[in-house]
Amino acid sequence: MTCAILDDEPLALDLLADYCAQVPGLELKGQFDDALAGLAFLQDTPVDVVFLDIHMPRLTGVQLAQLLPQPGPRIIFTTAYDQYAVRSYELNAVDYLLKPIAFERFVQAVQKVRQQLGAAVGATPVVPTPGPAPEVHPTAPDAMFVKNEHRLQRVAFDDILYIEGMKEYLMIYTTTGKVLTLQSFRRVEEVLPPERFARIHKSYLVALSRIEHVERGKVQVAGRLLPIGDTYREYFANLIKAHNLL
Repeated sequence: MTCAILDDEPLALDLLADYCAQVPGLELKGQFDDALAGLAFLQDTPVDVVFLDIHMPRLTGVQLAQLLPQPGPRIIFTTAYDQYAVRSYELNAVDYLLKPIAFERFVQAVQKVRQQLGAAVGATPVVPTPGPAPEVHPTAPDAMFVKNEHRLQRVAFDDILYIEGMKEYLMIYTTTGKVLTLQSFRRVEEVLPPERFARIHKSYLVALSRIEHVERGKVQVAGRLLPIGDTYREYFANLIKAHNLL
């Protein structure tokens, strides 16, 4: 079975490519961080399945899926947002994977494609009967993968104390140590559960459950006082009131 990956996030591309390499019988034909380049490839090169990110610049995954030749490849959407699940099934997507994607969940999606392809080969053609779209219950992720040196490291949300921005790098402070990764706050904020984490400064993001106390424009986490930026002060005050932290 052949596949292609389209995702503008290098970390996600690396992770999915690594997953593909671990699944017997799954051949990766191409991986693209540019939606238009990926579309051009798919128009010329048939594959069985495409792992397609929804949020990409210039062309979204939903728009790209509508432009693919018909009959086209099976689509497995990959995204950090669960609000597009129903839309994905309107486009007859085989599956919808929420980032960070666990390997076991990836294998389940691949098996769905195998079953569909096997059924298509062995079945007598029939006229499909329209029916309601299947109800989707995406599982909330409990961790994220970050690139650390030459490996992808899993960081559990429960272990995160706070994150410090260091120019183009982030230092993730956890209960088990520190993880330095080449990543942006924007990407991390897309993955972290917003009800559990809050940006308090242009250089700091904290786990709300790890705050020890708040004093004079600072919060203490793991014994360290972190500043609350002026632009985040009102938002943070409202947030901790909502979480019964004051």
